Amino acid sequence: MTAAVRANRWLDAAAWRNLFRDRPLIPLTGLLLLLVITIQIADPGIVTLPWWGVIMRASVPLAILAGCQTLTMLTGGIDLSVATVASMAGFVTATFVNSPGGWVQGMAVALAAAALAGLVTGIGVGVFRVHPLIMTLAMSFVVLGFSNVWQLQMVQTGAGVPSQLRWVGSNLLLDVIPYSFLVFVPLTLLILLGLRRTGYGRLLFAIGDNPIAARLSGVRSPQILIVLYVISAVLAAIAGLIISGFTNTASVSLADTYLLPSVAAAVIGGTSIMGGRGGFAGTIVGALILTVLTALLTVLGLPEPTRQIVFGSIIVVVAAAYTRVTGES
Repeated sequence: MTAAVRANRWLDAAAWRNLFRDRPLIPLTGLLLLLVITIQIADPGIVTLPWWGVIMRASVPLAILAGCQTLTMLTGGIDLSVATVASMAGFVTATFVNSPGGWVQGMAVALAAAALAGLVTGIGVGVFRVHPLIMTLAMSFVVLGFSNVWQLQMVQTGAGVPSQLRWVGSNLLLDVIPYSFLVFVPLTLLILLGLRRTGYGRLLFAIGDNPIAARLSGVRSPQILIVLYVISAVLAAIAGLIISGFTNTASVSLADTYLLPSVAAAVIGGTSIMGGRGGFAGTIVGALILTVLTALLTVLGLPEPTRQIVFGSIIVVVAAAYTRVTGES
């Protein structure tokens, strides 16, 4: 009788809702494996260790940009400027290749510019209470405008992706492990530990879960949000440097195609768009799912517009599903 009761619990809808709510990594991992099996059936023999290396290499910059969305979504916000900031960082660094300071100076300038953009965004959201969607969208246009101005100023100096960035962004160790893991793994540990083991991380969850209660408890929300958007912008710039090395390209629109997938990866990973729920571990799996899904769509010969439709549909369906799960729970 006890065994039958336990078996029936797994057939209960409430049990599945609790699983998706409390342990999203389990169903996400199952979905990832299902996609891998599907692509193996569609193109037998494609799933090999080198193939996994290529998938992980492509997932790294997407996971970092999705991490920006995860951090901001935890507070009930969003960052629509990550793609523009990433493009700016890759392009600005490339324009310093032939300068006396070289690519190191260019990278420092790019990271500083990204931090400044994040600071302005954070002040707008935290101090002046501009909605994050509006503020980050406006900042994306501002950054794009300055990038175009910089492009006109530096058009005669030449530009090129530094070989060091190409090595980090595109090479694989033993054809399996991306060298970009040298950047991604430390960042992942910092984000995971920062969210779960530090007071600042707990404050992000508190602001997203109940901003009024957080304010009444003495949480200094403006300062928290300012630091948050600076962190998000710097992470986006780092992702832009990796994308530049991965694609061997430097342009002011380099990372534009990453914006929608970055939001999708965070939502798929279980981060609530309403704030207060989520984590970076699920976002990483979400980025892997989207990368494998992109590979599957490529194998099936579907064009880029179809991929965008799929990603947009995923955001709507998964967001609605998570809202229903948490609401009914």
